[in-house]
Amino acid sequence: MTDTSTRADTTIVLDFETTGLSPDQGDRAIEIGAVKLVDGKVVETFQKLMYPGRRIDSFIESYTGITNSMLKSAPPCEEVMCEFSDFINGYNLVAHNASFDSKFLDSELSRCNKGRREEFACSMLIARRLYQDAPNHKLGTLVEYKKLPNDGTFHRALADSQMTAHLWLEMISDIKAKHTFENLPFSVMQQISQVNKNSASAFLTREARRN
Repeated sequence: MTDTSTRADTTIVLDFETTGLSPDQGDRAIEIGAVKLVDGKVVETFQKLMYPGRRIDSFIESYTGITNSMLKSAPPCEEVMCEFSDFINGYNLVAHNASFDSKFLDSELSRCNKGRREEFACSMLIARRLYQDAPNHKLGTLVEYKKLPNDGTFHRALADSQMTAHLWLEMISDIKAKHTFENLPFSVMQQISQVNKNSASAFLTREARRN
């Protein structure tokens, strides 16, 4: 696939596990997981551990279940990210809290002299507009709130990206059911994440008439 799809249900949903919260503070990726969706169906997945060049602290080991011994035998970040760059080529991207994952993606791609033209949408921001009655909009809470499939694994990149993919498709389904989109554009999903939550329903109604 060479051209970026305009459809919301054709995208790559991704998740990073990292050494900390910010690449600006020197933090690195330690795992990438991703789910490729085409016409709302999972067609391929990607998962790799990667060695960040140093030991990780005990909190990250406990939080993710990824240990220093696991990372010591993993390929370096640059090798994995060059491969991942090819995987995402031409697809729009989705993450739960996309501001976090996009920063790490851009930082790690830059280290292997790669850039990106693929655009992001944030499932967390969209969920805040669509599911205003949810207790909060953390991924685990939304999985329970919407009764989405999961195997009980959290804070591992592929498991989190799979759950986010289920959430993404559920949001698309809910929007289509309420607002009668035939084909929901990815750009509308991006835009709804920036609309005031009190205006979200009216915005989607207007966009459905246009599409």
